[in-house]
Amino acid sequence: MRHWLCKSEETCYSITDLERDRRAGWDSVRNYQARNFMRDQMKVGDLILYYHSNADPTGVAGIARVSRTGLADPTQFDPRSEFHDPKSSRDDPTWIMVEVEFVERFPEVVTLAALRAEKPLQGMTVLARGNRLSVMPCDPDHFEHVRRMGRSSKAAAGATARAAGASTAREARRASAAGGRALGKR
Repeated sequence: MRHWLCKSEETCYSITDLERDRRAGWDSVRNYQARNFMRDQMKVGDLILYYHSNADPTGVAGIARVSRTGLADPTQFDPRSEFHDPKSSRDDPTWIMVEVEFVERFPEVVTLAALRAEKPLQGMTVLARGNRLSVMPCDPDHFEHVRRMGRSSKAAAGATARAAGASTAREARRASAAGGRALGKR
């Protein structure tokens, strides 16, 4: 089993939307490297850190699992879609997606600042400068560390507070509340 981090804009499709729908296609990806990860490397059962990008705050909001692979992205065939690709054919589609299913939503978003503050997460791909991929591999140790942070609001609050430079428990709670209220486009 492999581990992944996938980004979605909260206003486009959030972890709450996935929780409601239970399953959804990871469509509209228009980056060849991200497409290749989905087409060639993602397998049924792989776990995903569900990351809210362009949110306030950005960060990991929960966990999903790959439930189906090798699906043609339907948006490439829809002329009304901003993701329409007139060069793609139904016989040989250019854009491949996976279907994901809901696993869990964290009580609070593990913010980007909290991720950056954790020494064990140094080297995590999403933290690299200039990384704009919406689908990327995630080291299993990084995945487990983030999952523990997400499940423990105390740990998430502490990391957020450390990132903000808070020195007291009260400041930690304040930093967590300010950074964790909102759940963090493919």
